[in-house]
Amino acid sequence: MFLIASFFFWLSLFIYMPILSPYVEQLGGAYSFVGLVLGSYGLMQFLCRIPIGLVSDMVQRRKPFVMIGMAAAMGSGWLFALTNSLGWALVARALAGVAAATWVVFTVLYASYFRSEDIHRAMGQISLVVVLAQLVGMTAGGSIVDRWGWHAPFWAGGCLAAVGVVLSISIKESKQSEGSVRPQTVQLKDLLSVMKEPLLLKVSVLSVLAHGIIFTTIFGFTPAYALRTGLNENDLSLLMVCFMIPHAIATVFIGKTVVPLLGKWRSLAIAFFGSALFTFLIPVASGSLFVYIVQIGSGFFLGLLFPLLLGMSIESVDDARKATAMGTYQAIYAIGMFGGPYLAGIVNELIALPFAFYFAGTLGLIAIGLIAVWKQKEHSR
Repeated sequence: MFLIASFFFWLSLFIYMPILSPYVEQLGGAYSFVGLVLGSYGLMQFLCRIPIGLVSDMVQRRKPFVMIGMAAAMGSGWLFALTNSLGWALVARALAGVAAATWVVFTVLYASYFRSEDIHRAMGQISLVVVLAQLVGMTAGGSIVDRWGWHAPFWAGGCLAAVGVVLSISIKESKQSEGSVRPQTVQLKDLLSVMKEPLLLKVSVLSVLAHGIIFTTIFGFTPAYALRTGLNENDLSLLMVCFMIPHAIATVFIGKTVVPLLGKWRSLAIAFFGSALFTFLIPVASGSLFVYIVQIGSGFFLGLLFPLLLGMSIESVDDARKATAMGTYQAIYAIGMFGGPYLAGIVNELIALPFAFYFAGTLGLIAIGLIAVWKQKEHSR
């Protein structure tokens, strides 16, 4: 029941993602405002994720926050659907960010159903649900708007979240049992000590850059640019399939093949290089075939990045502080979810739309430079 509810939660948030930037642009929003709307999702996660975790720990309750997250997702979709102005679009997207910020509590509650030795299996299950929801939502969104109009994906998102609200009523908040994972999110007193972990800080900075890339491109301005190059709304579904399937495959490929063969840091450098390369190719992609090929490459290399960064974020932290490290990591990378599309929108307005992708590709090159500097210092020591 929890996994099904989680699927509806993420499906409601991602079903309108392919058309969000074209929709705000269609409302009359300048590129800088489109970037602000896109970035508000990450900004609210940055502001709300840690406080939500702290309050949940203080009251030792998880289920109410799950239901609040579902309700916020429902409100976001229906607010988009019922309004037709730039201001309300910003409010609705910010509300989606509040919903996504509750995901920390989702994962803690789901982990509480398992014994400590089964925690990796639990996180694998719930991660698969997220990827499946993203894939279904982003492939369906373009077809829905092509058939029923701009507001249809938002109505669908609100209704899907409403189903999630109903399902969440049946979710059990299990009592702590012997051998199970201790409920823990972010402890305020541990934040500074956790942030002193050098590896966590480095990985968090790299994750800011990685999220800046993906929220500027496929979760940001790529759909709007694709429509300008001649694709129609229905073609966006195939565009999302070309990105999401390699993205999902890469999450398995990285752990079984790339890292054992090349090591973590070299794998990161290669993944960032591929991400930067295919991001730079987006503005020069002409013809539908080349556009789709570029998205296949972009999806694969970005898919290599995120599970590797996620694992590295907690590998240097002791077991008692892993949840704190994870909450800190998630709050920090939300900066990229806000800053990437917001700054790209400003660049678009000052110059032109293709420069958003040059900006995002440069983030990948910066990441490669940081990796090289850190490895050189480590080698010198």
